[in-house]
Amino acid sequence: MQKLVEGIHHFQANIFASQREVFERLADGQQPQALFITCSDSRINPNLITQTAPGELFILRNAGNIVPPYGAANGGEGATIEFAVTGLGIEDIIVCGHSHCGAMKGLLHPETLKEMPALQTWLVHAEATRRIIREKYHDLEGKALLTATVEENVLVQLENLRTHPAVAAKLASGKLKLHGWVYKLETGDVFAYDPIRGQFLPLTKREVSPSSGEAFANGKHAI
Repeated sequence: MQKLVEGIHHFQANIFASQREVFERLADGQQPQALFITCSDSRINPNLITQTAPGELFILRNAGNIVPPYGAANGGEGATIEFAVTGLGIEDIIVCGHSHCGAMKGLLHPETLKEMPALQTWLVHAEATRRIIREKYHDLEGKALLTATVEENVLVQLENLRTHPAVAAKLASGKLKLHGWVYKLETGDVFAYDPIRGQFLPLTKREVSPSSGEAFANGKHAI
């Protein structure tokens, strides 16, 4: 806790003081470039990964970067998505999973969650992910199986996003794009889903192309 307090004082004395005009301008409103949906994992720092400043990302975090289908949960995810799209006019939504995800490990091994009933209930919103893995990847195990689960879950959550009325309306009018990313903790690499190739490809080696609704509707959940 002491480290956090010292960090606040450092921020106030050094960072804020040198960027006072920026923060004063942000007090008048925000115009973030994208909604970034990712895991609560402490090893993930969206602003660090994307090198964005305060005011540039609207961030939604929870265990497993999950987006419950519209009306399926009473949490803040739906409200956050609605505000981002309708209230802020965001034109890009990124769902970003990551390697070594504890939530996805729990999805694969529910017996480890006996003392975490709330997390068990939450992971119901990733049930489609679990079933896809069981049907398509029964030959995988260990790290390869977890990687496939992380990637498939990103695609499933993008599908869930489309059930939200605000998202569906903007997609229909061509005013919104969805992106599926996976961040690899140990290398810093980011992989983006290419709906044409049906694969996650290194973001640094390809142009950013949004995921189309048709790609997901056709079930292109490839690794």
